[in-house]
Amino acid sequence: MRYIKFIFFLTIVTYSFFSCSQKKKEKFTNELIHETSPYLLQHAHNPVNWVPWDAKYLEKAKKENKLVLVSIGYSSCHWCHVMEKETFENEEVAQYMNEHFINIKIDREEHPDVDKTYMTAVQIMTGNGGWPLNCIILPNGKPVWGGTYFPKNEWLASLKGIQKFYTENPTDTDNFAERLSQDIQSLQTVIKNPNEITFSAEKAKEMINIWKKKFDTINGGLIGSNQFPRPNNYLLLLRYAYQTKNKELQNFITLTLNKMALGGLNDHLEGGFARYTVDNKWHIPHFEKMLYDNAQLVSLFSYGYQTTNNSLYKDVVYKTLDFIEKEFYTNGLYFSSLNADSYNETKELEEGAYYTWTKDELTALIQQDIDLFNDYFGIGITEKVEGKHALVKMYKDSIFIKKHHISLPTLHQKLNIWKASLLEARTKREKPELDTKILTSWNALLLKAFTDAYKVFGEEKFKNKAIEMAKQLKKNAISNNWEVYRSIGKSNRKINGYLEDYALLSNAYISLYQITLNEKWLTYAKELTAYSITHFLDDEQGYFKYTTKKDAALIATNFEFEDVVIPSSNSVMSKNLLYLGHYYGNNTYLEMSKNMLHNLQPKIEKYPQAYSNWFDNYLDFALPYYETVISGKEAVIETKKLFTETYIPNMLVSGSTTKSDLPLLQHRFNEDKTLIYVCVNKACKLPTESITVAAELMGY
Repeated sequence: MRYIKFIFFLTIVTYSFFSCSQKKKEKFTNELIHETSPYLLQHAHNPVNWVPWDAKYLEKAKKENKLVLVSIGYSSCHWCHVMEKETFENEEVAQYMNEHFINIKIDREEHPDVDKTYMTAVQIMTGNGGWPLNCIILPNGKPVWGGTYFPKNEWLASLKGIQKFYTENPTDTDNFAERLSQDIQSLQTVIKNPNEITFSAEKAKEMINIWKKKFDTINGGLIGSNQFPRPNNYLLLLRYAYQTKNKELQNFITLTLNKMALGGLNDHLEGGFARYTVDNKWHIPHFEKMLYDNAQLVSLFSYGYQTTNNSLYKDVVYKTLDFIEKEFYTNGLYFSSLNADSYNETKELEEGAYYTWTKDELTALIQQDIDLFNDYFGIGITEKVEGKHALVKMYKDSIFIKKHHISLPTLHQKLNIWKASLLEARTKREKPELDTKILTSWNALLLKAFTDAYKVFGEEKFKNKAIEMAKQLKKNAISNNWEVYRSIGKSNRKINGYLEDYALLSNAYISLYQITLNEKWLTYAKELTAYSITHFLDDEQGYFKYTTKKDAALIATNFEFEDVVIPSSNSVMSKNLLYLGHYYGNNTYLEMSKNMLHNLQPKIEKYPQAYSNWFDNYLDFALPYYETVISGKEAVIETKKLFTETYIPNMLVSGSTTKSDLPLLQHRFNEDKTLIYVCVNKACKLPTESITVAAELMGY
């Protein structure tokens, strides 16, 4: 309530407008022309005097006694483009912004720390958040006002109201900003858990029961007006359901994966998933395609296939990886995203124009079997996008052929003809714009996805792609002293890596070690973790900061805890410490992981859906967790068999084809045979030469 009076004054303002013919934006050039981010370059010709994020511009604002306008978005954001066109290209708006504000434009994918800080501020002030994110701050960085998308008139009115209030009430403005900053900082503090450390199967079951109340048992996913894929949520639920033999939960996950695979979220022509659907039935996508989503969905559908043997899921994995390779690949690494918008037939940007179809287009292209096609892809059944149709599979193929009394080969023959015709028509359309940033953390997620796909399907090409990526990341993203860069680009400008980059890269290297048994990758993970402990760990909190200690501090120390579209960097670090603690016999790492989990436990128990990767870490302590060692000349081959034959989520694999000094491998190499050791709580079963027996020893 204490913000209401302040915001009330900001929003009450009278103003008049005059018409102003808008000139082509190419006439103007601002400081963003020197940047490499596609998002920033999209704004380089706005009449707004945009500058990139840099402390020197806050100093400039201080000297000129101006407020700072921070506007944050990303290349594939639909409403970011709308606001640019309607608002930031308008000369009247630009003139006012240039006269009264220092205007900073930020690519959220380059500076997620800044984005997280001001997103929290806007959520506190308005109850909502999203992109574009616009926040007015003082020269000291403390926020005073914010919101998301604004049309031109509302934007200009708001700016005038803020400027007027700031000029007339500087002390009130400063006091408000100080209180808000204190609230932001308070959200970054984890209270020490005074209870004894206990992780139990009973408590895990209670958390699942809390979560179940939010399940949409009709449509899959969670109850709400839209659907996000949330891969780390369903990876955890899949693990728990399989490990505890919970049939009800397994059925819910199958329902959800089916809806994702069949719905409009999945591009049924070229593969790849959109970021989310705007409805709750998985039908109508918001069409941007992100590397981080698609990478994690490869992992999810790989294990979905392994637990169900559902060929639909295997098809999804292979087509998604084909899409990623075709659209994002560059010199061993991968670009970031494809825009939601593309040019339509009248050369105007339109959301989904590349992916959607008019009914007349479909009738002309399909010709024969149009009624069959329409029923298969939900034409006339699902809602439209900009007056056009997205392709949504309404049934599984097994149900569709029974409904229409045709054979499966006949359906597949027709599908091939339909898809070929539509794909040829698509080639005549202009593709969505590609964001060519190469982000370290997102590439790490894809590296992990290749290892997961290999573990399930055993395809050597997946392992080879993972090794290729691992080498390129070591060469281009990591310095000689193990400092990681956020992005890998054409320019020489380096952005320091965030905890997310270190955590996910270390995690991916651990997974690569498991499929190759090459200890080099495990060493890389250990070095990155050691660097993180030195440069990110907050000793008082016991958690890792999002930025290094040497980076300039924002208004609040930023810690990332919640597992949202990407698992939180602290939850990934907790897992890495657990794994490395086992691999190297490092009890300090094991205790760090346990304490991080313990202190956050009250939040995990109350909101398990928001802490799913932590929950996964919790299961490693609450349920049996196995160290599985494979040592001998055939260790790599036997490891591959172990992974592909059985889904064992509570297993840490270590192995070697020669003698090794790793604690788990010492004194276990045998020249004559390859032995498998299954250990739990530092107690080992008798070694076996049988993968089947080893799986049975672990309860599978």
